[in-house]
Amino acid sequence: MSLVMAGMVISASTYCLAFIGERTMEIKFTTGDSPLGNVLVAATDKGVCTVSLRESEAGAEESLRARFPRAEIRRDDPSLKPALNSVLARIAGRKLDDALPLDLQGTDFQREVWNQLLAIPPGSTRSYLDVAQAIKRPKATRAVAQACGANPVAVVVPCHRVVMSDGSIGGYSGLPGVKQALLAAEGVERFAAAL
Repeated sequence: MSLVMAGMVISASTYCLAFIGERTMEIKFTTGDSPLGNVLVAATDKGVCTVSLRESEAGAEESLRARFPRAEIRRDDPSLKPALNSVLARIAGRKLDDALPLDLQGTDFQREVWNQLLAIPPGSTRSYLDVAQAIKRPKATRAVAQACGANPVAVVVPCHRVVMSDGSIGGYSGLPGVKQALLAAEGVERFAAAL
């Protein structure tokens, strides 16, 4: 099953699926440097399944292999260069509306939250409560925060745009300072001073 949201194709798959029918899942990846750390972009044949920011290329690849322990994973810099360039542009605050095909792998609830995150316009923020209310589960703010923390496609699925109800920045599962830097690059001024 695929969903189309904001021009992005989102494939509904099972979390950490390693086999599709009788076929082993194949994942290609590439890495690159950014001002926020090493960026890893990985994709299945359906779309980008992982974007992560790590301190090192080795740490990024290790994280990918831990997430998909039974998948066939191989480096493919040429075919993923456009996706990497798109992610690097987003980190710099450019081309924030460019669509990338996505293969989001998680639970139904997580994908519901991630789809809601894709609806948050660049340069805007929502609270965890806002997201919970938007998915018609107003008491699920903690679960929404956990789904944001489990987001496998950082930067592209903009979990960095979700803040605390009091307006404070809240947590981010990536490297320190990344959430503030991404918001500042999008022009969210109230967090720019925290850099």
